[in-house]
Amino acid sequence: MISKAKLLASALSLSVLSMGVGAGCSSSDEGTDRWATTENTNVKIDWDKVNEAYKLADGPEDLEKRVNEIYEGDEIISISVKDEDDKTQIVTGFFDKNTDGVVEESEKIFTIKREPTADGAAQYKTSGHGAYYGYHSPFMGLASGMMMGMMMSSMFMPGYSPMYRGGGYTTSPSRAGQISQSRSSHRAANPSKYQRSQSGRSYNRPSSTSGGRSSGGRSGGGGFGLARAGRTVRPTRLAD
Repeated sequence: MISKAKLLASALSLSVLSMGVGAGCSSSDEGTDRWATTENTNVKIDWDKVNEAYKLADGPEDLEKRVNEIYEGDEIISISVKDEDDKTQIVTGFFDKNTDGVVEESEKIFTIKREPTADGAAQYKTSGHGAYYGYHSPFMGLASGMMMGMMMSSMFMPGYSPMYRGGGYTTSPSRAGQISQSRSSHRAANPSKYQRSQSGRSYNRPSSTSGGRSSGGRSGGGGFGLARAGRTVRPTRLAD
């Protein structure tokens, strides 16, 4: 016959085991939610370069190439170009996640709007979307005679006719594959220009904008040195 003491001990053991399993699941779920990242939240974009790329591009395909060489993540930035009227043009950069060649609101990264001004010149402005929502450029002026690519300068030519009315231009899935191969070759030939990992996440190092100090937030990995009794013990340098 099993004693009451043994029954009580067994019950307590099962209770502790059950609590441990539950706590483990909760910790895992919380960690996944807290540290999960999307493809475009950790990759910064040099907006000055994007604005310049649009100004100098000879057409949508040239703009695709330029923008994807600027972007340091793994994803391909697709481009949509539409002429709303004789002078107003909307360019949209987006992650074509479902490869259907259609711009969806959740896929947008930025929009560039070019429009005429009262003095016969033009201006354009860039706005970020999604993870880049906070970026809004000032209006940048354009005038005939400035250094521009054909995508811009053609609007100042006599007899100019908008090319991207109606459906306009959008990066096709097959074109995205070509851009990916071209960008890979560009990165291999210019390794010093790309300071991020192939996952699209920044390397674990202090930001240049933080004065050489880390932000103090977690990154999912450990730091260098060992913290003991309120001080940091630096790794000992080995003798030559």
